[in-house]
Amino acid sequence: MKEPVIRFQKLDRRAQAPQRGSREAAGADLRALLDGPVTLAPGETRLIPTGLALEIPEGYVGLVYARSGMATKRGLAPANKVGVIDSDYRGELLVALYNQSGVDAVVEPNERIAQLVIAPVLLPEYREAESLGETERGSGGFGSTGTK
Repeated sequence: MKEPVIRFQKLDRRAQAPQRGSREAAGADLRALLDGPVTLAPGETRLIPTGLALEIPEGYVGLVYARSGMATKRGLAPANKVGVIDSDYRGELLVALYNQSGVDAVVEPNERIAQLVIAPVLLPEYREAESLGETERGSGGFGSTGTK
C-alpha cells in the first residue's frame, strides 16, 4: 500500500511540522505552541495548541495518542485517550492534555505533547435489522469470554 501524503499548514510561523522520532516510528510527534509554560493541576484538562492544520486524505484518519514517556513518567495524556481527526477537518490541531497525576505538571513551549498516527479507515453503511446473526458468545458482555 502506498503511504499517503499529509499536507499541513503552519497557522503560526513558530509551529513545527509533525516529525517521527525514528525512520519506522508509527507516530509523528506534535509540539506545543505556547508563549510560555502552562501548568496543569491534578485532574485538569487544557487544550494545547499545535499551530498546525492538516489535510488528511479521504479514507484515512488522524489518531492522536499519548507519548508514552510523558504519560508514564509525568501523568500527561490526551483527555479522550485517543483523539480522532476526521479527513474533512481543517481547523487547528489542539491536544486536550489531561493531568492524571497527583501533582502539578508543566508543559513547556515546543515540548512534544502527543503523537499523530495516520491510519486507513473503513466508512461502512449502517443498516437497521430485525435480528442479528447468532454467535457462540451471543450477548455476553464485559469479561464474559474469560469465565469458561
